[in-house]
Amino acid sequence: MDENRRERLRTTFTEDAELYDRARPGYPAALYAELARSAGLGPGCRVLEIGCGTGKATVPLAAAGALVTAVELGPEMAAVAERNLAPYPAAEVRVGAFEAWPLPAEPFDLVLAATAFHWIDPAVRVVKAARALRPGGALAVFGTHHVRGGDVDFFTETYPIYDRFDPDTPPPDRLMTPGGEIPAATAELTAAGLFGPPAVHRWEWDCSYSTRAYLDVLLTYSNHRALPDRAREGLLTAIAELIDTRYGGRVTKRYMTELTLAERLAG
Repeated sequence: MDENRRERLRTTFTEDAELYDRARPGYPAALYAELARSAGLGPGCRVLEIGCGTGKATVPLAAAGALVTAVELGPEMAAVAERNLAPYPAAEVRVGAFEAWPLPAEPFDLVLAATAFHWIDPAVRVVKAARALRPGGALAVFGTHHVRGGDVDFFTETYPIYDRFDPDTPPPDRLMTPGGEIPAATAELTAAGLFGPPAVHRWEWDCSYSTRAYLDVLLTYSNHRALPDRAREGLLTAIAELIDTRYGGRVTKRYMTELTLAERLAG
C-alpha cells in the first residue's frame, strides 16, 4: 500500500468511533493466555499498545493487571478507549501518531499492535517498537483474517455486488482461503535483525451477524468508508437484501486471529 493511500485510509476509523466500538469483534481469550505464557502479560507488566482504537485489546490487557500505555491517532477513538478503561486507572491513553510519539526513558516489557501495525509507517514501526522494549521484551503483532468457513455461499454471492459497486475488491479466492493456507507475515521482523525468530499462533472462530450488525461491521472497514456515498449505499442495500431474502436475516463469518510474537535481542 502506498504511503498516501495508507495515510488517507487510516484516518477513516475515527469518523465513527462509537460504531467501531460496537461493531468490531474482539480477540479470543486464548490469545491473552498465550501472551501471559510467552510474554509475561500480567500484574506489573509494562505494556505499550500501538493504535489502541477504542480499546478492544486494551481492556483485556488492563484487566490482566498490566500497566498499559496506549497510543491512538484519532482523538475520538481515544476518548472511547478512555471511557472503556475507566475501571483500570493504571491504563492511560495518549493521543498522537506512534511515529512521532516520544518514547519514555523506561523501556516496556511488551509492545503490541492489534490490527494496527500495518497502518504504521513501515520505515518506523519495527525499529521504534524495538527501541521501546527492554532486551528480552516481546513485540506482539496480531490481527484477524477472514478465512473460508461460515456461510461460504453468501460470501461467494456478494462478489457480483462488490464488482458492481467497488471493482477494486480482491477476487473471491483471496478472502475465501482456508486459514492454514495463509502464509505467516514474519519476513519484516526477521529482516530487521532486532528480534529473535518470530513465533506464530493462530485461532479460527465463527461470528454470527444479523443483517444490521453485518452492515455495521462493514462500515468499520476503511475501504468501505472510503467509497463514494452512492456506491457505498448501493453496496450495503444490495448486501442487506441478499441476507434478508436468501439467508433468513443472519450470516456467519469465519475469522482467523493470528498472533506473531518476537523477542527483542540484546544490544
